[in-house]
Amino acid sequence: MKALDEAALPAPSPGHTSVIIPAFNEAPSIAGVLHDLQACGAWRELLVIDDGSIDDTAAHAASAGARVISHPYNLGNGAAVKTGLRQATGTFVLIIDGDGQHRAADAARLVTRLDRYDLVVGARRPHTQAGAVRRFGNAALNWIAGYLTERRIPDLTSGFRAARRDRMAEFLHLLPNGFSTPTTSTLAFIKAGYTVHFEPIDAADRTGTSKISLGTDGVGFFLILLKVITIFSPLRIFVPISAAAFFVGAAYAAWTIATQSHVTNSSVLLILLSVVIFLVGLVSEQISSLRFEGRQ
Repeated sequence: MKALDEAALPAPSPGHTSVIIPAFNEAPSIAGVLHDLQACGAWRELLVIDDGSIDDTAAHAASAGARVISHPYNLGNGAAVKTGLRQATGTFVLIIDGDGQHRAADAARLVTRLDRYDLVVGARRPHTQAGAVRRFGNAALNWIAGYLTERRIPDLTSGFRAARRDRMAEFLHLLPNGFSTPTTSTLAFIKAGYTVHFEPIDAADRTGTSKISLGTDGVGFFLILLKVITIFSPLRIFVPISAAAFFVGAAYAAWTIATQSHVTNSSVLLILLSVVIFLVGLVSEQISSLRFEGRQ
């Protein structure tokens, strides 16, 4: 049945793809982004989700030929993406930022990769990412995500991505309303066993200033990593914590036996804590398995 469903899908192309552009106060750049996209292909539809902008983003997008859906107030980048996914009619979706940092010329290339993959992420080459501090932060998140998912992830936070719409809709309930939607969707696809490809791209300088705070949003990204991995593969988090508590407790017990000829309460408590954490991890793993039992 799955093979028949796959065969029934149209070939990935702009004509079968809905472009979703979340936009908040992007009036200086949104028309240019739309014109560049139109020059690259005949897309099924161009959806601009005006997320409560207080400038002329909606008017500029509409005049450039997009279908504009406006939020009454700012809900967040992720909420805008979710609105776009609910409104999209294409078999495939392409999500691209409205600030001009993603090159429209790469859009069709990402979509055509969907003939082999369920999700294609535009992975920014490190030298094109703005700021040394942000590059370092992204590299750290990529490394942590790579450990948790057991595969190399070159760009976890890129918002430039193409996917089958039905696959993205499957994880709609997991997507946060803030800026962690790319992180969540990438991890969810990987841990659910879908195929994910990272297509190298060069990012241009964005128009205006970034709305992401490295401090608060960086912490948020890290918490999203833990949340998603806990949903799909809890033991990847619980086992290292349990092992660390056990080895610290055992080492402290060995040291006190050698130097004081007795075992302290602290070492016993650490070892018991490690056992409890491991057992909680096992239960969480079983709950995670039951959650996806019978999943299509």
